[in-house]
Amino acid sequence: MIGLRLFRHKHQAPLERRPFDLLCITVAVVLGVHSPHLPAWLTVVLAAMLGLRWWQRRHRGGRAPGYLKLALLALLTAAVIYHYDTLFGREPGAALVAGLLVLKLFETETPRDARVGAAFSCFALMTALLFDQGMVATALVGLGLLPALATLRALQPARPETSLPRELLPALRLLGASLPLALLAFVFVPRLSSPLWGAPNSTQGRTGLSEDMSPGDFSELLMDDRPAMRVTFVGTPPPNAQRYFRAYVLWNYDGRTWNRRELDGAPAAVEHGPAIQYTIALEATGQRVLPVLDVPLDAPQAAHMGPDREMRAERPVNDPLVYSLRSAPSYRLQGQLSERERRRALQLPAGFDPQAHALGQRWRAQYGDNDAAIVQAAMTLFHDGGFSYTLGPPPLGRNTVDDFLFSTHEGFCEHYASSFVVLMRAAGIPARVVTGYQGGYWNRIGNYLLVRQADAHAWSEIWLPGRGWVRMDPTAAVRPERVSQGSAAANATAAGWAGNQWWLAWRNRWDIVNQWWNQGVIGFDTLRQRGLLTPFGVHDTGVGLLGLLLAIGGSLFAVGGLLWAVWQRPEADQARTAMKLLEKRLASAGVTRRHSEGPQHYFSRAARALPSQRVELEQLMRTYLDLRYAHDEPPADLLRNFRQAARDFRPRRVVK
Repeated sequence: MIGLRLFRHKHQAPLERRPFDLLCITVAVVLGVHSPHLPAWLTVVLAAMLGLRWWQRRHRGGRAPGYLKLALLALLTAAVIYHYDTLFGREPGAALVAGLLVLKLFETETPRDARVGAAFSCFALMTALLFDQGMVATALVGLGLLPALATLRALQPARPETSLPRELLPALRLLGASLPLALLAFVFVPRLSSPLWGAPNSTQGRTGLSEDMSPGDFSELLMDDRPAMRVTFVGTPPPNAQRYFRAYVLWNYDGRTWNRRELDGAPAAVEHGPAIQYTIALEATGQRVLPVLDVPLDAPQAAHMGPDREMRAERPVNDPLVYSLRSAPSYRLQGQLSERERRRALQLPAGFDPQAHALGQRWRAQYGDNDAAIVQAAMTLFHDGGFSYTLGPPPLGRNTVDDFLFSTHEGFCEHYASSFVVLMRAAGIPARVVTGYQGGYWNRIGNYLLVRQADAHAWSEIWLPGRGWVRMDPTAAVRPERVSQGSAAANATAAGWAGNQWWLAWRNRWDIVNQWWNQGVIGFDTLRQRGLLTPFGVHDTGVGLLGLLLAIGGSLFAVGGLLWAVWQRPEADQARTAMKLLEKRLASAGVTRRHSEGPQHYFSRAARALPSQRVELEQLMRTYLDLRYAHDEPPADLLRNFRQAARDFRPRRVVK
């Protein structure tokens, strides 16, 4: 596309200024739509190149030299490979497409070039839906088609130049007219069981829970306001203090980082009370872990439960996933602990955090076999020891737990969970760290729980004889509202404007629209399509029936369009009808045509009365005279343009 032209029209008129301006706006819209997943530096460079090309053509004109285009193409390719290490995949593909589209402007000098650029822009807009299919993103992509349609319309021959809003309004009407056909295709085009594209899904740029945890890891996650999942319950939802969603269970500790163990086997035994049934709609994470309400009783389809009752999908969750299961908020997990697991749950690295180890050993010596008293001593330390909850804690040194417990006293959930487990292990109580989500916003309108990435949380589990693994949340001892009211209350002081209660309430209520969109549009999969006609007695809608319905619907749409065209059939003298419309609008501005006045004199008098629209009126006069006196039969293109110009004309003011 860049620099290769096997065939060239010998007599192509140069591209006018208005179509080129509209094409630049189109490319700018494409760049804006793709900017959230492009590197910031690339977006800035491409925007600067776009502005430079617009300025160069307006003031100097002409294509860029061939050597410059080849050099820019090579630099673009090298930059994409340098940043992504490949040219394949969604992110590098989108970056390359956006860059090629900007480079296309450097050789755009004819209507043919502009048509190619507009068509390529439409393709680039559609690729943005590979990253985000939400309602707002889809609406932005749809509206992004307007300048592309306006560009194609401005390329029509003998088009009078109008203001930009008037250029976009006909494109908006065209877009609206296409919606019924788009809806028909959405419902009846057979769904594929797997994506049509084969590009790998990258998790670059995503934030989410990780299989390991180090001090400071959660700071970015706790400021991420994006939805993580939506949960609907059968019956009454659990209270906020019981909304712990288990993701990773971390056993191994090297003095700084916690990570999970890789073990196969049956899930740990659990004795439980009444179970809760619920459904989770999980956003794409690129990971296999499935957050579940603590503690899960069974595994959903295409997933399995690990020994620690972690839930893992068979493949990474690269697209939104819906799964249903049961959990028990009241339980006794793993009443018997093997000697091997006990050693693992008491293991601490040598040479780290000597003060914390000494404190745990003093508690054991002081309270003897009373594990409950040791646990209470640790919770009292966090509650009364001058600790504070903050998302911007000071940095920690090599002995992270000692620095936190005896020096800084500032941190968030992972600092408290990690320090608590180290203290328990030092005192001889088996303990481990659990990460997941806690809390969420209950949307009363949609009757579901909205859990955001900012609700990510870390807590502890200790093993007590006769009780099994017991959840302990030391963060609640420092900031109780983190558990009772959710992350928004705990993070309000650190989140700045994001902690504004009015904004939080409006944002959470707006999510009901996203929920409806996810269920009705994104969630319209193969299974739902095959059951589309179940209310009409058809229990399995196959591909053949869907194709037949699509053909019937498309035919009805075409017949409706033909009937509309017949009903709106042109008048015998279309030029005269358009002229009458102009006379009516000019009369409303005080310029009434006299009975004996010819068209040339009338337009000239109108131009004197409306000096701000002189150019537009003179163009209308030339076109009308050409239609009336230069041809035996008025050319269809010229007649269509005159009618459109008459409909677009609006007198602005009269100078008397």
